Order: sequence, then C-alpha cells, then structure tokens
Amino acid sequence: MRVPNVIGDWQECDGGHAGLRVRVHGVERAEPPRGRDDAAEGLVYFRFRVTVENRASTPFGIHVEDGQFDVRTGPDGEAAFLDWRNSQFIEGFDLYPLRRATAVVYAAATEASLARMDVQIQLRTDEEWADRYLWAGGIGALDGAFDRDPGHEGGAEELACQVSSFLQREAEQGPGC
Repeated sequence: MRVPNVIGDWQECDGGHAGLRVRVHGVERAEPPRGRDDAAEGLVYFRFRVTVENRASTPFGIHVEDGQFDVRTGPDGEAAFLDWRNSQFIEGFDLYPLRRATAVVYAAATEASLARMDVQIQLRTDEEWADRYLWAGGIGALDGAFDRDPGHEGGAEELACQVSSFLQREAEQGPGC
C-alpha cells in the first residue's frame, strides 16, 4: 500500500511523468460561482485546488478534468457530489518547464462528513495515464489542534506530521483484522 499524502503536500510523479508533481490544496467551504446545483440540496459546498508543476526540461500536455477525480468524505468514505458545471479544469494545456497550472473543483457533502476527506486523482499527460495518488485531510480538522495548546506554535505542522506517521505505521503493518 502506498502512503497517502496530507492535503497540501506535493506528490512527485513516477515513470514517464518524471519531472511532474501534483498537489491537492486550498480545501475550504465555498459557494460555487454560477449557483448551486439542484442535486446538492441539503449539502455543504466546498472547493479544492489541484496544481500541476513541471520540473522537467520538456513540456507536457496535461489534462486534469472530470472523470479523473474521486472525492470521499466522512468515516464511511461516501462519495461527495462533484459539481462539474462550476469547476474549472485543465484540458489539453501545454505545461512548459518551471510553470504551473491549477484546476479548481467544487464539490458538496454533508456538514458532518467534511472533517474527514480523501481526494484521489489520476493525472493524464498527452495520452498517457499516471498512477493514482491520494490526499487525506478535511475541513475543520485542525480547529481543535490549536485549542488544546494555545502556547504551541506550529500546531498544523504537528498534526500533519502525526497523520503522516499514523499512515506510515498502518502501511507497515499491512491489512489486519
């Protein structure tokens, strides 16, 4: 099992995509710019950004569009509603060296499930698919971290380190029952 990234971390791509890196970041509650979709009635909207950076010496034609995302929320990993009409994708963009491109994705889920979120993405360059990568985090997950020890600086970094350590231990232990 690969260890998931914490939301905000960069993930280096492997294989034929060496030199590209991607991250999920900027997860926050936000109303969509063109209005709510009727299918999201009773749900809370949020958005996240997906940034792709080219650190290679050659350009890549990148695609970050519908069908390449899977967003799961809550303790049971229920699918979030993805609002394709309001989202801004990267479709067939030539990403040159030392440049970045960002997609903005709007989604909705129940209020109670926003603190626990997994975002999986499979990047496509030209006609090649990269491996799938996963980010874990949530909205409001850090709120309690700062309240426990008000004198402690770097609460967010400590929590991210704890999440990474936990996921690493789980990966080393393998599946259990």
